[in-house]
Amino acid sequence: MPRPTASWRALVKITIIGGSRGTGAQLAALAHAAGHEVTVLSRSGQAPAGVQAVAGDATDPAAAARAVSGADAVVVTVGGAKGVPRQRTAVTRSVISAMQEKGVRRLVVQSSLGAGDSGSQMPAPLRLVMKAVLAKALADHNGQEAAVKDSGLDWTIVRPTGLTDKEPSGTWKALETTDGGQLGGSIPRRDLAACMLHTLTDDSSVGKAFGVSS
Repeated sequence: MPRPTASWRALVKITIIGGSRGTGAQLAALAHAAGHEVTVLSRSGQAPAGVQAVAGDATDPAAAARAVSGADAVVVTVGGAKGVPRQRTAVTRSVISAMQEKGVRRLVVQSSLGAGDSGSQMPAPLRLVMKAVLAKALADHNGQEAAVKDSGLDWTIVRPTGLTDKEPSGTWKALETTDGGQLGGSIPRRDLAACMLHTLTDDSSVGKAFGVSS
């Protein structure tokens, strides 16, 4: 298991890939409110108030390098793109290359429960549905996770259950597969964003993958 190359408790500058909406936008807003300098790279060029927006395609090496330059940490929250196979994998590989080029070490990536070895954390009926309905998305997440684990960076993978827009509870449950037990069926995006912000500065999370639910 990788050990952190530095302490990440005092990181300041955070770049979010795919932070114009969804969980990424929630994370950008929370990080900004917590006093971090936040940059968002997205194709739309949009970002929450007070956050620096960079317009560009994260699979473009120049755009990825521009976005991560000077950052203390990078978070990838990008989703799939219609008609683009393995979008998450392509974006994550591009961002990793940019981080390696710019000397940025800390990486947190949003994957999905069901990816990797996390199927055991779901009830059997849900696991069967995921495999049948989301096979392509899970294959993309598996490619994404493989790139992260091979990156040599100080990485953490977060695998949420189903995402909702419900009011946040301010709490969450995060388990490694070695912890045993199963996770609930959903989590509000705001709670996932709070979990990811906490994870960024948690040195003990480096080199680990967590399933996360309410």
